[in-house]
Amino acid sequence: MSPKKILQQANFFLRTIGLRQIPLIYYVGARVVETTDRKTVLRIPLNRRTKNHLGSMYFGALAIGADVTGAWVAFQLLQQSKQEVSIVFKDLKAEFLMRPEGDVHFTCTDSRAIREAFAATIADGKRKNLPVRVIATVPSKTGDQPVAKFELTLSAKCQKG
Repeated sequence: MSPKKILQQANFFLRTIGLRQIPLIYYVGARVVETTDRKTVLRIPLNRRTKNHLGSMYFGALAIGADVTGAWVAFQLLQQSKQEVSIVFKDLKAEFLMRPEGDVHFTCTDSRAIREAFAATIADGKRKNLPVRVIATVPSKTGDQPVAKFELTLSAKCQKG
């Protein structure tokens, strides 16, 4: 499948989640920019819905971006799996380094670890807690320099019969 088709399907899936389950994802206009076996990159535009009184991205919108990017692989695994696995983030640590004054790109490279934790909870039914790291950048203003760093603990548990 072509990369363009993969992104179209990913964004359709993301919009569906936003419309049916988590409306804030839809509200902030989150879009998948890249999704591979190694990493996920999601973009949230800086606009009237996402900016604060200083003209930079509101920290609530930043938290949505970190949440969705960190959970993206788990969302995909839930869709593909026939198992009932509950996923939730049980904590969040954030370090805000500079004001994000443009569209923010959120990058997570913990895809393999998320897949392993998901498979392990399906195998033994026990809760797995995994730290997931997300880096936020504003490529149009600061290139690859992080504007924020997040660490979330993903908690997954298979609801065995």
